[in-house]
Amino acid sequence: MSEIMRKKIVIIQSNYLPWRGYFDLLRQADQVILFDSVQYTRRDWRNRNKIKTAEGATWLTIPVETKGKYLEAIDHIRVSDANWSDKHRRTIEMAYRRAPGFDDAAPWLFDALREAGSMSFLSAINEHLLCAIMERLGIKTPLSRCTKFLDRAQMSEMSPTNRLIALCAAAGATEYLSGPAARSYLDEAKFHEANIAVNWMDYEGYPDYPQLWGEFQPFLSIVDLLLNTGRHAPDFLERS
Repeated sequence: MSEIMRKKIVIIQSNYLPWRGYFDLLRQADQVILFDSVQYTRRDWRNRNKIKTAEGATWLTIPVETKGKYLEAIDHIRVSDANWSDKHRRTIEMAYRRAPGFDDAAPWLFDALREAGSMSFLSAINEHLLCAIMERLGIKTPLSRCTKFLDRAQMSEMSPTNRLIALCAAAGATEYLSGPAARSYLDEAKFHEANIAVNWMDYEGYPDYPQLWGEFQPFLSIVDLLLNTGRHAPDFLERS
């Protein structure tokens, strides 16, 4: 098949301020599909992530309404406290105001968080912040919601693998790039039958970067990278 005809798709649930590996995955794709029509999972990365403080790693968590809504889709989950953004900005400032990239990146980041704070739905917040950070990192991959390609009810009736194949086909994919966690359930043979190649993301080899507060911790929110390295943040998405 001609390289001109190839199209690599990433299908992923939205996360709140995810780590750099998430953004590296997005930049490898020709198209990213946010897969937020599936069930919200508690104590996961959908509404929280970690930053580093003088006392160690701490969670930034968007409070959401989940009582009695255990089967709710991610894109139907509402925020339960409109002041979450103010609290997160204060926590980030206290942790990173001495960071080398703070003066460069914090005004932009805080504007993005302030805008996100006016939104009612978790998925919309995540999408807004993902797009803002992608632009900041120079990632030009188009990002769309899964419901742009397939009907929600139709997707709910499919098996996990068939749903991914259907989304890939609807988006014109020739290749599906997945995170390694999906190896436990993904049926690669079905992808090959649909003439869609499957490749697996490798998260090894990211370089350390200057980081406040002691020993380097690699799996923190992208906020840590942005505020410690400023305009140099894209350089640390490159792997050895």
